[in-house]
Amino acid sequence: MKLLVVGGGGREHAIIKKLRENKDIETIYALPGNAGMENDAVVTGIGAKDIPAIVEFAVRNAVDFAVVAPDDPLVLGAVDALEEAGIPCFGPNRDAAIIEGSKVFSKNLMKKYGIPTAAYEVFDNMEKALAYLETAPLPTVIKADGLALGKGVIIAETREAAADAVRSMMKDKIFGESGSHIVIEEFLQGPEVSVLSFTDGKTIVPMVSSMDHKRALDGDQGLNTGGMGTVAPNPYYTEQVAERCRKEIFLPTVRAMNAEGRTFKGCLYFGLMLTKDGPKVIEYNCRFGDPETQVVLPLLETDLFTIMQAVRQEKLSQLAIRFREENACCVVMASAGYPQKYETGFALKIPQTLPYNAEVFVAGAKKKDGILVTGGGRVLGVTAVAPTLEEAIQYAYEASDKIEFQNAYKRTDIGKRALAAGKEV
Repeated sequence: MKLLVVGGGGREHAIIKKLRENKDIETIYALPGNAGMENDAVVTGIGAKDIPAIVEFAVRNAVDFAVVAPDDPLVLGAVDALEEAGIPCFGPNRDAAIIEGSKVFSKNLMKKYGIPTAAYEVFDNMEKALAYLETAPLPTVIKADGLALGKGVIIAETREAAADAVRSMMKDKIFGESGSHIVIEEFLQGPEVSVLSFTDGKTIVPMVSSMDHKRALDGDQGLNTGGMGTVAPNPYYTEQVAERCRKEIFLPTVRAMNAEGRTFKGCLYFGLMLTKDGPKVIEYNCRFGDPETQVVLPLLETDLFTIMQAVRQEKLSQLAIRFREENACCVVMASAGYPQKYETGFALKIPQTLPYNAEVFVAGAKKKDGILVTGGGRVLGVTAVAPTLEEAIQYAYEASDKIEFQNAYKRTDIGKRALAAGKEV
């Protein structure tokens, strides 16, 4: 079997490593991949948004199955194009990927079908948005409608900050055309939970819950990033909460998409807030989250490729999907200065073996004169699995301490909040 995985970050590396556990898979092509994946996949360098080149490559190399992981190619219709060329795919088609591609669509979907979420208003006129902000409750949340590399959300504490956010999106176009339409919504409070789920449009199977750490600095300070680390499972996500989410959010979402003629098949991500009024949806993603995937997939016991085939064939109900009853922690090693200005090109020293069988997922690396060097803001995710959360955190940090590159930065408190929560729950 020859597989193709579209994408080039830590999430894709985690997917590739898990797929490699299936002995029937001989070759995995990564498009574009990165130099740190070369031991696990054939890195091609073909851009994740270059859909004609992806299809041509898949056909020319007689690929048996494709996995489209990032949001951009999914929203652009990569799955549609590959399937049309005769390549079976894991991932939603363009019509279904709109659940992430447009926040206006997803908010309106939740409102129409009674799925709990924050109160909101939609604007495509800047002056009307600014007028609304004069009386809107604070803090308030301003979201660009389209994709913005996970950074199109601004939480404003003051009216001045809220107005600046609107102008930056709608006038200055800091997120390009994604900011032409915006959502202004109620600020929710409570613990956040990420839940990835497999769905074939009929059955939905939630994976192990996780807790992301978006802020750049310790103590959840600093700018929002793509994610500085994760732990799984999330202690706030109890059996009672999970059952409520299944009934009030997960199943209704799948049914709503079916009712809209946009059947979703793939990995559907639920970003949840556990408010005093119950769980509410903050956001949907149409794919595996990053870096949540780096803690969820190491806990998966069932063969990932078998699951992906079942999703495409709408046979998910026939599988018993199992996860290890352990804990995982991923510590992201980034370039100092991320997510703003940072330097790259520094030699990466990763030992062949790390303590506690920790895994390294490479997010941003390239080759320079035959040497692996840093090539992005987020460079690595170091994941450890252990019987307890405390041990998983300890092991992930001890393993990350063995890895060296100039300008390396990591938060020192990944999982701290989860440990405290575990004592409360």
